[in-house]
Amino acid sequence: MQDPRVDGERLWRSIMEMAEIGATAGGGSCRLALTDEDRRGRDLFARWCREAGCTLDVDELGNMFARRAGADSTAAPAATGSHLDTQPKGGRFDGVFGVLAGLEVVRTLNDAGIETRAPIEVVNWTNEEGTRFAPAMLASGVYAGLLDRDFALERTDEDGATFGGELARIGYRGETGCGAHRLGSLVEAHIEQGPILERHGETIGVVVGGQGQRWFDVTVEGQDAHTGSTPMPGRRDALVAASMLVQGVEAVAHRHAPHAVATVGSLKVSPNSRNTIAGRVDLTVDLRHPEDGVLSGMARELDGLARSIAAEREVAVDLREIWSKPPVEFDADCIAKVRSAARALGLPYREMVSGAGHDACQVAAVVPTAMIFVPCAGGLSHNEAESALPGDLEAGCNVLLHTLLAQAG
Repeated sequence: MQDPRVDGERLWRSIMEMAEIGATAGGGSCRLALTDEDRRGRDLFARWCREAGCTLDVDELGNMFARRAGADSTAAPAATGSHLDTQPKGGRFDGVFGVLAGLEVVRTLNDAGIETRAPIEVVNWTNEEGTRFAPAMLASGVYAGLLDRDFALERTDEDGATFGGELARIGYRGETGCGAHRLGSLVEAHIEQGPILERHGETIGVVVGGQGQRWFDVTVEGQDAHTGSTPMPGRRDALVAASMLVQGVEAVAHRHAPHAVATVGSLKVSPNSRNTIAGRVDLTVDLRHPEDGVLSGMARELDGLARSIAAEREVAVDLREIWSKPPVEFDADCIAKVRSAARALGLPYREMVSGAGHDACQVAAVVPTAMIFVPCAGGLSHNEAESALPGDLEAGCNVLLHTLLAQAG
């Protein structure tokens, strides 16, 4: 049996070329889902896949499946992949590494003349970030039957554009039903987006599952009023009430340390005028924990906090849960193959739970799934300064290569 290795320099060049699409001044990338930049990234990926001899299938939500044929055309494919969309000021590696690591595996197998029994597929999932169209992991959620197809197509961005309309506009609304494209397994490679591997000097994260998440939209309504002529007693200041909620959200996480995290990531003040008391604030809350019971308790605490602030500050607080994802356990056999590949390659690894959400966490509901993490500098992600070492990316891609060979035969 041949013992192939990926071309780390070729992988790096591909990542850097993709990063030029939507390149930002701070060294990152901006390819929001279903924008012209996303289309250009998809077009480049599609061209590279065809040049590598793959056939391409695009489903009705824009998920792209590039297939390298196997000896048994009836076998369910061993799949890998991630996403090409980014945050508004995102890094060059989040998601992109996973997609292009899959492409590098295909190129490496071509170079070595290796035929697998089952096909190998590289997937680009649509709208993983959820920045333009909430919630995150939208298309993989529909694929897994966790979200409704029409719900996804009807999502709107801040300008009122619909997910379905923008998908058609950029030319990536395919005909295959979302979920109809069969996969035998899925292994997603990704930067860790946290500091654990780097702190412990380990190269590979063998990811055994993902923590649960619950997302909320919150509207705080008070009363607009003149800042100079409205006495402090009796003010119904929505921003003051919202600030109490922000602090309370952080306190919820601290009460459930060390694994809980809670974040207010978006805040919109209206009328947003220097000399007008804020009458309305819209904000988001993101709660996460690896245990479902604890996560549910955090959500109850958030509800109680909202009610308490509303009564104390004489404002209306509307708390709406827009998305939830229970904790995920990955497939034991897929995990074992990732672990075995890391051992065989002599790479230091640790088993860990993902703090971030990923498409693999959705797909795990219907397909045997696992993930491979590699370190990122300082654990920093969703940032233009996001960085990873070429050697770590190459190591993770080699683990992916040997895991897929074990899966595909």
